[in-house]
Amino acid sequence: MPFEPGRLVLHRDTHRGRIAFVHPTRVVSDDDRGLLLWLARGSVTATERTVDGRTPRDMTFAEWGASTIVPRPTSWLGPGVLRFFPPGANHSVWFFRHDDGSFKNYYVNLEESAVRWDDGDVAGIDVIDQDLDIVAFPDLTWEWKDEDEFAERLALPEFYWVHDEAAVWAEGFRVIKLIEAGEFPFDGTWTDFQPDPSWTAPTELPPGWDRPVVTRT
Repeated sequence: MPFEPGRLVLHRDTHRGRIAFVHPTRVVSDDDRGLLLWLARGSVTATERTVDGRTPRDMTFAEWGASTIVPRPTSWLGPGVLRFFPPGANHSVWFFRHDDGSFKNYYVNLEESAVRWDDGDVAGIDVIDQDLDIVAFPDLTWEWKDEDEFAERLALPEFYWVHDEAAVWAEGFRVIKLIEAGEFPFDGTWTDFQPDPSWTAPTELPPGWDRPVVTRT
């Protein structure tokens, strides 16, 4: 069953069964085009860190892989973000904004297609981020992002969760064709989106936010 508009659902990034981040979002729409979510500025989140508070950006991936990692509470401090998950696609498209709420750029997050779960009182989607990304601008020019990070992690398969490098690049090039052609969702759809003013930023994660990770079987 589709998620009802306005429902709070959790967008969770997962790595080898761990929760890498949890973002509480509101459902904008959920139809044959895909799932559209809104993350409000100031929302409470949880993000994995080492026990001494460091992030993957603070060390090599080898050090990160050998560290004890736990999710810690934090907040989404940037402008609100619209996130679109096309059905069955191995990517999502994020609509980044300027501080004044105007559209800034598209951000293509290459990832394994989202898996839904619904426990009644709490529901969400679990994805596996594949690190390589694409930034696309309003004029439909684009650039790769995090190629070095992707390469560093691929060299350490004992810690990494991506097993098919070629498939990740192939999905990226497939999306680039959509960008260059200005096809949906890169055709201006949702660039002027405004959230329901009643959607206040959540200040607490709901009970069950850390339920076991769901993967495709």
